[in-house]
Amino acid sequence: MTTTPPSPFIGQDSPLDARQQQIVERVSAAEHASIVALPTDHPLDPKRRARDEATYPELIAQPDRIRETLAANDAALDELADRIAAMDVDRVFVTGAGDSLAVAIAARQTLELMLGVPVEPVQSLDLAYYLAPLVTTRSVVVALSSSGETTRTVEAALVAQHIGALTVAITNTAGSTLDTESERTLLLRATRVGWPTQSSTTALALLVDLAIRVGALRGHAAAPALRQALDTVPALMERVIAETEPRLRAIAQREQAADAFLFSAAGPSWGAAIIGAAKVKECTPDHAEAIQVEEFHHYNSLKAGEPIWVIAPAGPSVPRAVHTASEAKRFGGSVTVVTTEGVHDFDDVADDVVTVPAVPEPISPLLTVLPAQLTGYLLAMEQFATAEAAVAAEAGTTTTAATHA
Repeated sequence: MTTTPPSPFIGQDSPLDARQQQIVERVSAAEHASIVALPTDHPLDPKRRARDEATYPELIAQPDRIRETLAANDAALDELADRIAAMDVDRVFVTGAGDSLAVAIAARQTLELMLGVPVEPVQSLDLAYYLAPLVTTRSVVVALSSSGETTRTVEAALVAQHIGALTVAITNTAGSTLDTESERTLLLRATRVGWPTQSSTTALALLVDLAIRVGALRGHAAAPALRQALDTVPALMERVIAETEPRLRAIAQREQAADAFLFSAAGPSWGAAIIGAAKVKECTPDHAEAIQVEEFHHYNSLKAGEPIWVIAPAGPSVPRAVHTASEAKRFGGSVTVVTTEGVHDFDDVADDVVTVPAVPEPISPLLTVLPAQLTGYLLAMEQFATAEAAVAAEAGTTTTAATHA
């Protein structure tokens, strides 16, 4: 019987050299072990509960982690911005998997606006196995992985390294494979005992900051306004968490019995929608999916009784997002909208409207992602409470029956 190798980059036909292939084998084995250790879908799995409970303090600490991350990387950001501004860049690839890919999607508009070249958020498997012929010595490949050991992301970086592109790692782990194999590294100041929150927002803030610095060096007219807005973001994040959590808790209590949850958005906040669905899938035993606002209208995307969170900050996606919310109501769903203060287009459509402060849309995912993250955590806490109550009720019924017997 033949054994399938963990990667097509293992073997005689690999585009990687022997040293690089050994790296792939090592990180692949470690990644498999971490996947096997994930919690189960049991409603009271103690391992999942411990990780869910650890998520909340990390979530609310995100503003401080962003402040620390940007300050710690100030010199590295300046040096990297100088390097990129001086290059004749043909294309930027931002690659990762899971939340890291969502971060790449959320950062795309700012990067393209400031750098003036196509920026491709690419799933790391696709970049490594399918899109590598598009990478050139004039390309910048930014690889995101909190652990620095995500196999496909490491492979994508190794392929870019082999081609001669500028490789940039964004990771939480100094000395990781991604760090040591990349030409430049930006290090996150994030903790990750719970499900990923800080590693996403600090990475997004770094990408936005880098883009603004390159734009400023090139004299882009929008750079000063974006810089001013980014400087206010940590304080605005604190406000969003404090003001939206009570409303989102009530929504989670109402919706926690659903077994499928949808998140929808377009543009930069499409990344926030993906993260919202990911937090529900991580924190709860339920299904959750993200669907782009436009794609929602090409299928029967929502069934009666299912909740949907539509993320639509002020910008060109709002009219179509209103249609999405209206159609979701027609299908018999419940609708929560996350939008910008002062946007009233959803008032007569949605069941609930949660607002965030106004910032330029390219950096708005740093705010819209917070209600998405909170939703997954709060749904899980409501479900744990319900499951505990059911167990207690069953124990009480058993005790009563035994007493009467």
